[in-house]
Parts: sequence; structure tokens; C-alpha cells
Amino acid sequence: MKHHEGRQRHKASSGSIPNFVSVVSFVVILFAAAPARAELVFFSTGRFLSVKSHRLDGESLVLNLRGGGDVLCDRTVVVSIEPDEVPYPDPQPETATVGLRADGTFDASVRYAKLIDHLAGEQGVDPKLVKAVIQVESAFQERARSRKGAMGLMQLMPETARQYGVADPYDARSNIEAGIKHLKSLMARLPLRLALAAYNAGERAVQRYGGMPPYAETRDYVTRILKLVGI
Repeated sequence: MKHHEGRQRHKASSGSIPNFVSVVSFVVILFAAAPARAELVFFSTGRFLSVKSHRLDGESLVLNLRGGGDVLCDRTVVVSIEPDEVPYPDPQPETATVGLRADGTFDASVRYAKLIDHLAGEQGVDPKLVKAVIQVESAFQERARSRKGAMGLMQLMPETARQYGVADPYDARSNIEAGIKHLKSLMARLPLRLALAAYNAGERAVQRYGGMPPYAETRDYVTRILKLVGI
């Protein structure tokens, strides 16, 4: 994330907030105030970020970025939020149309396109395939969680996240990178259709049935991805 330059770095005094409870109480009270049009968010690390606005989402804080999109963070890492007095020009009208489909709905894949292209390129996996998997798995919702416990954009199961050393399955970069590595590993051992089936139902299911598992969900999953890829 880009940080606002040209201002003195804000540092919280170690004696200003005596304990963790005080930090939480201070932040909760602060967040209850109506957000300004422009805000500076100061973090406990000493860094700060200029944002358009903020809002609470359960125990998390959603920061609305100036260039579009949101950043989700734990509200306890925020020391204060103050008005940003520096004027900023409004974005050009065409900026607001980036990612919009003809029917007016937003194509969330645009937000992650460059990241996917980069990570897929590093692993030698077709970026189009990765995007199709994410579309079917989570519809590009980075906070998605299934009833079975799969998490994030590529719906990593807890054991898969641990296998690839993912500390935060909801971090977009970590999630996509691990998902690509897992998919690549499956494709190294199985034909594409069965690799996708294994990604959905588990490799043991593919081994157990000696091929495509007889699950309607898995068969539909594979068909939808291949259709998006154009195979």
C-alpha cells in the first residue's frame, strides 16, 4: 500500500495509552465519529495512510482507498484517525468505470488481475486458469469462507494453508500464491480435469474413484472452470 509522502511521520507516545484495553477503547470511541471526507490513519508502527473514509466491519476496520477498493485491517493496530487537510482532486470520470461490465455490475477480477498474472507467471501456470478457479471458488471475494472451512480467494482449506506456510489465508497475495502452487502440484500428477476435481474434492477422492469423483458439485465445478478457460 502507498503511504502519503511529504509529511512528518506520526509516532504514538509509549506513555499515552497504558495498555491494550485502553487502545481498543480509544479506537472504538474514535471510530464512532462520523468519517471525514479525507482522513489520515495512523498505525501503531508509526506509519500512516491517507484514505477517503473508513467504516467498522465487526472487529475489523475497512479503509476506503482514494484510488478505489478497500483495505481490511485489525482496528487494534490503529492509533488514531484524523482529518486530512490536504486537498485532492476528484478522480476522472473514466476511472470510476474501470472494472464495470456492460450491465453495470463490477468485475472484481480487475482488482487482482496484475497480481494473478505475476504469481501465475512465476509458477508457470496459465493466469486465465487461475482466474477461472478463483471466479468459481469465491467470485473474487477475498473474505469468502465456506461451510467446510475453506478460506479466501482460492478457498484454501486449513491444512493446505499450513502446507504452503500461509499465515493469513485472507491475505490476497498469500492466498493466491499458495492456491497456484497447490494447483500446479496437482496438475503435475494429474490431467487437467482431474487436477481441478482434486482441487475441489481432494486428491484422495480422485484416487478412491480412479478418476472423476461421482459428485455433482465437483463435476459442475470442473465444467464451469473449463468453460471459463475456453476448453
